Amino acid sequence: MSAPWGPIVFHVDMDAFYAAIEQRDRPTLRGQPVIVGGLGARGVVSTASYEARPFGVHSALPMYLARQRCPQGVFLTPRGAYYAEVSRQVMAIFGRYSPTVEPLSLDEAFLDMTGTEALMGPPEKTAARLQREIKAELDLDASIGVASVKYIAKVASDLHKPRGLTVCPPGEERAFLAPLPIERLWGVGKKTAVRVRALGLSTIGDVAGADPRWLESELKSLGRHIHNLAHGRDARMVERGVERKSIGAERTLAQDVTGKSAVLDLLRPLADSVAAALRKKERLAGGVRLKVKYADFQLRTRDEKLLAPVDNADAILEVLARLCDRTDLATPLRLVGLAAYDLVERQAPQQGSLFAPAPVPQKRGALDAVLDQVTEKFGKGAVRRASHEVHERFGDLQHGADRPDDPS
Repeated sequence: MSAPWGPIVFHVDMDAFYAAIEQRDRPTLRGQPVIVGGLGARGVVSTASYEARPFGVHSALPMYLARQRCPQGVFLTPRGAYYAEVSRQVMAIFGRYSPTVEPLSLDEAFLDMTGTEALMGPPEKTAARLQREIKAELDLDASIGVASVKYIAKVASDLHKPRGLTVCPPGEERAFLAPLPIERLWGVGKKTAVRVRALGLSTIGDVAGADPRWLESELKSLGRHIHNLAHGRDARMVERGVERKSIGAERTLAQDVTGKSAVLDLLRPLADSVAAALRKKERLAGGVRLKVKYADFQLRTRDEKLLAPVDNADAILEVLARLCDRTDLATPLRLVGLAAYDLVERQAPQQGSLFAPAPVPQKRGALDAVLDQVTEKFGKGAVRRASHEVHERFGDLQHGADRPDDPS
């Protein structure tokens, strides 16, 4: 008999969210392999319906490979703003079950269900009711993991997709995790898995049974981290209304580019887009990150913390220009991007600095306000820099929360 529940955590993950929305809205697509993502030569798959997955199509797969593997597939461009609206409907249903909902992306969230048994019944029955409610109201499927900690709840939700409901009762955490491969441990990617397997550890149970001091001597802090996870120890709490800690935009290019001048030309409209998103959310960025991916798919990032937080494109571009000087831009690039991070509320008190850049000129601030008003009324792209025309020769903008990213 399992121990009584103390903390109760749900991880709810919508099944093939973007593709499922398209199949819902267009019934003729039901039962067909639907693949959503960038349709250009350099595009990648955002999500694939479960009918497409037996062909080896999955998220982050280059689109040209998806077309080769599944030529009979239905290929669709993402509708980011619409998916975000459906996400708000999903999150509203979550909010009826718990006041503490922590969204992780458009299609998944943690719910703190601690103490709800007396009102709602056993967690497994409550999770099944939540699944039915999502299906009845939105005609979408969800998989749910139920556990006493966030890590196991997230692992559980992924085990029996689609429409899965997996419960790890309290006291059974180690046994639940033991047979799973080490790749299920957070922090163990492909490269790290090779190192861990070289130590003779292939399952989470192997890690749990290893001497923690030996693990730490071999893997440093990662050894201690994965040993705790293997025992089901995760002290993190579900945090209500956690918002994105960064706002980013990136572009996969139709043809490789080299050189600082070309890269900055590509970054300008991305900086405009990110700055506009910051102002809309009434946030300032305390740091800027440059992201590039080379033709051989190697990824590099460069960061800079700011002396004073900003929300305008010119200031962001100044930082990006400095970051470009620290980056190899002679090697051909297939993707460029940026992120504004360390976000703070615009009205929050700021620590002053003798070395901070000058405030945004009043005229520039007024111009930004007018441009935001035009965009709000007429939509994105209503006003553009003349230099934006360079992007007609390259790929499609992927911005912030609208960026395709649906691994479910």
